[in-house]
Amino acid sequence: MMNEEVGRMIANPYMETLAFFSVAVLALIVFLALFELVTKYKDWDEIKKGNLSVAMATGGKIFGICNIFRFSILNNDTIWHSLIWAGFGFLLLLIAYFIFEFLTPYFKIDEQIQQDNRAVGFLSMIISISLSYVVGASVT
Repeated sequence: MMNEEVGRMIANPYMETLAFFSVAVLALIVFLALFELVTKYKDWDEIKKGNLSVAMATGGKIFGICNIFRFSILNNDTIWHSLIWAGFGFLLLLIAYFIFEFLTPYFKIDEQIQQDNRAVGFLSMIISISLSYVVGASVT
């Protein structure tokens, strides 16, 4: 009985959009919190100080996560499957973050971004955005 009612509500395109939107926003908050745990600086404190590099890197992460959600919503019928694929995509973006840090042995990415090195912040943003398209294209 309850499943039928939920199914009927989700069948409404407005309710379906609201459901996907709500899940995506909550997941975005969780994923950003996880990214904040692995960086050596506090994203929102640095952004409040006007650190454009952190804002670009964080913006790239937000765009990347939401872009992966876009692809997962387009390619899946249920919120649950979309969330699973988006979570997997987030995991890949997180791995890419560590690879980026590892592949630049001449300096520490987090330190450069915290020091407002805009070239590094911009590159970090572009990597997050670009890889979100690669991950998104493979979402089934």
